[in-house]
Amino acid sequence: MTTTATAKVSEMIRQADWKTEKHVPVIECPDTVRPDEMFDVTVTLGKEVAHPNTTEHHIRWIDLYFHEKDAKAPYHVARFGFCAHGESVEGPNQGRVYTHHCGATRLKIGKPGVLQALAYCNIHGLWESTREVKVSQ
Repeated sequence: MTTTATAKVSEMIRQADWKTEKHVPVIECPDTVRPDEMFDVTVTLGKEVAHPNTTEHHIRWIDLYFHEKDAKAPYHVARFGFCAHGESVEGPNQGRVYTHHCGATRLKIGKPGVLQALAYCNIHGLWESTREVKVSQ
């Protein structure tokens, strides 16, 4: 990974197996859906290895994209923002409100493609995962 000021965003995105790395988004949805019918998608982090949610170390947001087969560009499906990590006027981690890094949405697609989740950790940067979704009659 390049860390110079001229690094491309694509060079900063990290990938790993979500079963062993706490920063990787986990996309949960059906493997196959019917064309133009709504289906549920949930994206979370820390499914197998818990990610901290503290003032000092937390997930700030998760973006979800869908890249339809043969399309030039992906659709930006959703952004889930997480803004409460125990901050308080009493000091870090003294607050009583914490958001959990999990987002859910419903969508419909007409063609197969790939869901892509991109998550941002305030310390460890950008992390990505993908999941193929097939369409059947």
